[in-house]
Amino acid sequence: MLFVMGAIFIIDSATGYEIAVSVFYAGVILTAAPILSRNALMVLSGTCTAVTLLSFAITAQGDYRAGLVNMTISIVSILMTAHLVLKMAAARAAARDAQARLLRIARVRSLEGLTTSIAHEINQPLAAVVTSGNACQRWLGQDPPNVDKARQGLQRILDDATRAGDIIARVRSLTKGEPPRRLAFDFNEAIREVVDLSRTEMARAAIVLEVDLNPGLPLALADRLQVQQVAGNLLLNAIDATALVPPGRRTIRLISARDEDMIVFSVRDSGTGLAEGVRDRLFEAFWTTKAHGLGVGLSLSRTIVEANGGHISAKSNKEGGALFWFSVPFQDKEPACQS
Repeated sequence: MLFVMGAIFIIDSATGYEIAVSVFYAGVILTAAPILSRNALMVLSGTCTAVTLLSFAITAQGDYRAGLVNMTISIVSILMTAHLVLKMAAARAAARDAQARLLRIARVRSLEGLTTSIAHEINQPLAAVVTSGNACQRWLGQDPPNVDKARQGLQRILDDATRAGDIIARVRSLTKGEPPRRLAFDFNEAIREVVDLSRTEMARAAIVLEVDLNPGLPLALADRLQVQQVAGNLLLNAIDATALVPPGRRTIRLISARDEDMIVFSVRDSGTGLAEGVRDRLFEAFWTTKAHGLGVGLSLSRTIVEANGGHISAKSNKEGGALFWFSVPFQDKEPACQS
């Protein structure tokens, strides 16, 4: 860099005023910018300005007025180049700081997303634990106590607590990008287990449930617990929507069927339906139409279904309400083990 500056100085001093060689000092500043600190760059620009003035002072030939103009242009170029380089360095530093802040925010949002997802998904088994616990208290409070019923209730509590732990493990594995545990299982049986957990809620809301599960389905090939999470979420959403219409119109219909190489499960309700333009945003994270919703249920459901090789979608019913459905692959051959 010093060699280049020396060459520019010699040529500028040896040529006439009309030749503005000193303008090339701007190139020296640009070349040195990536390796010099802010203070060093300011010193370099000051040095370039000083040697430009010195070169003008010792030049002895040419049009003096033209030389004065060229010297002014060169000094302005040097100072403007230094100013722009410093501005660019400051902008890059600000961009790096902003990127660091965005990374911190992304980590926090990821933690929030994991927390809300887990909270949303374990709500159902925890509610079932509370229901079974209250039932146990009633059976033990009878005279004489109904020990058999209480024992059954305690077993359900243990099962639901285990399911809540499994859900936490599955949600964590999704956030880590781990593949689901895809094993063959009886799809209809898994759906019946989900329905049994929601019967009390539907009875409380006076909802008529219609279940049409195709008995000839092959074994599904997916993560059973994750499929139950999705089915349970769709059923709970249908219950919430259906509870908002007059009692005589509250119906939910569950259908399982085979469509080519997939098992399709649909939830059709007679609730409030989907407003215009809502469908395109239904599966976005943290977006919800519920006043107190988290906006993670359908987003997580889509992640689960797609991770298991299926597809999820929704549309409005012509007669009112909404229709949600998802698909999962099935196993053609009889598996060695089932879950």
